[in-house]
Formats: sequence, structure tokens, C-alpha cells
Amino acid sequence: MTETTTEAKPRKLIPISQSISVLPTDTARIYNHIHPILILSLYYLCFPSLVSDPVSALKKSVAPLAHLQIIYCVVCLPPSKGSSTQSTPSTTPKKKKVQFAKPAAKPPTTLATRIIPAILSLLLSLSLSAPLLTVILILFGAPLTTHFWHNLLCATHISLLGVLPLFYVHGVDGRMWREISGACLPFDEVWGGVIGAVVGAWLGAVPIPLDWDREWQKWPVTIVTGAYLGWFVFRFAGEYLLRGKRIEFD
Repeated sequence: MTETTTEAKPRKLIPISQSISVLPTDTARIYNHIHPILILSLYYLCFPSLVSDPVSALKKSVAPLAHLQIIYCVVCLPPSKGSSTQSTPSTTPKKKKVQFAKPAAKPPTTLATRIIPAILSLLLSLSLSAPLLTVILILFGAPLTTHFWHNLLCATHISLLGVLPLFYVHGVDGRMWREISGACLPFDEVWGGVIGAVVGAWLGAVPIPLDWDREWQKWPVTIVTGAYLGWFVFRFAGEYLLRGKRIEFD
């Protein structure tokens, strides 16, 4: 007898996610352009104190950044629908009776249905992604014992910039977060902001070892600056230049 062996091939994740669009209201469209200007203005005003006292400046700017991001999510972005419940077919035979199907009523979109997911997204980004990003910063060489609060606050700002809107529009769906962890999402302004904040923070580490002896070169001033600038640039690139495209690793 001949035995046939079948090699198990790894399953390739087929992306099913779609690009996120801004809500079709005049208020959403207007604030969508004002919001990044407000974010950069906040950072510009905090930059002098960030150079002189990074921990104090980052700590004081967490609350304004969180408020602006919550306003942005509530006004501009569609909240996650969560896991949709599908009706299972009944085993009992149905009576052949003609019925006119009524159009399904859309659930009312109230302010509470958008504020509550935004607050939950804030809590998730602070309790889950900020500690995870702190560990990643340390693994990439951030000083652990002498700059713990610097690392945590830097990770918190990156999390609020990128991950908070990501939780808001995609929720905690397992399939969606597998696509996120595999960088399979199509570009839009939310995903572009995430990529920009991460890439900008990574590039922001370049000036630190240079022998310029500048005050702004100390940790983590350039990291946070790169995260903000990267978020700003890739946010617009994801919305207008790269929209719908995915990162190809092949």
C-alpha cells in the first residue's frame, strides 16, 4: 500500500476590509480639514515646554489631544457596527403565505451612539495599545530605567493619534484586527494616520545619536515630533493619494 502525504499549506489571510469614508455631512467635511490643523497647533504650542520638560509637557497635552480625537471620531467617522447578528434558518416548515416585506427601519443615529464608542475607544487605546507601544519602544532601544515615564507618555500620544480612531471605526472584531496586525487594511485617513504615526516615530529617532548637542535631540522629543508630522502627512496621503491601496509584502 502506498501512503499519500499531504503537506499542510499555510492559509493566506484574504482581506475583506474596506476603506473608511468620512460621514456625508457638511459638519464632518469641514471639521475633517480643521482637525489636523488643531492637532499640529496644539503640538506647536507645547513644543517649547516639551524640549525643556518632556514629561510635564506630554502629560499636560494628553487630555487636550484625547478631547480633540474624540471630537474628530464623533463628528467625522462612522462608529463600528460590531458583530452583526444573522438569523439562523428555522428547521420547522414555513407556511406558504404571501407577505409583503416591510423595509427595515434604520436604527436612529443619536449623539450617544457615537460618544459612547468614542469613550470606549479612548479607554482601549490607553489601557491596551499604550502599554504595548511602550514595550515596543523599549525593545527598539528606548532607555527603560531612567526614562520610563518618557516612554509611556510618548506611546500614549502615538496611541491617541493612531489607535483611538482605529478602535472607533473597526471595534474589537477579531478578523479585522488580524488584518490590522498583518497591515492588510486598505489606505484611508484612519489607517494612513496609524502608518504615519508609526513610521514618523521610527524616523524621528534618526537625529538622536547625531553629534549636534542640541537640546531638542533628547529623548523622546524627536520621536513625538516625528509621530505628529508622520500622522499629518500620511493622513492626507491615505485619504487622497493612496486611498484603497494595500501594503504589498510580496
